Amino acid sequence: MSVQFDHTIVGCSDHRVTAEFWADILGLDVGAEWGPFISLPTANGVTVDFAKVPPHVTEIQPQHYAFLVSEEEFDAAYAKIQRYRLDHWADPQQHGAGRINHNDGGRGVYFLDPDGHFLELITVPYGGWPS
Repeated sequence: MSVQFDHTIVGCSDHRVTAEFWADILGLDVGAEWGPFISLPTANGVTVDFAKVPPHVTEIQPQHYAFLVSEEEFDAAYAKIQRYRLDHWADPQQHGAGRINHNDGGRGVYFLDPDGHFLELITVPYGGWPS
């Protein structure tokens, strides 16, 4: 078997709120709650698991999560970003406020989840599609 990425855990203040936010934006279904985790399965079999941070943690360290989506999925997600009036940017340095980018011939956008994690949606992988 070759090495494959299976899952990651996202620390959050309210794992239900964050899981439902990601699922709504991405057009996915929230998975089962298992122990301290709420899962969000993706189409390629990778699962994002959401967990409340321990009570002694006073600050959540923001992480970056990027998703490759179809043009249709981008349209749907971007419509929600606009409808919810979420701050969003064309680049990870948060320049180009309220805009998207067209890197590699696709489209991309950056925005924050309820706990300040950086989410990125792109329609073309970095460097473009392999020829």
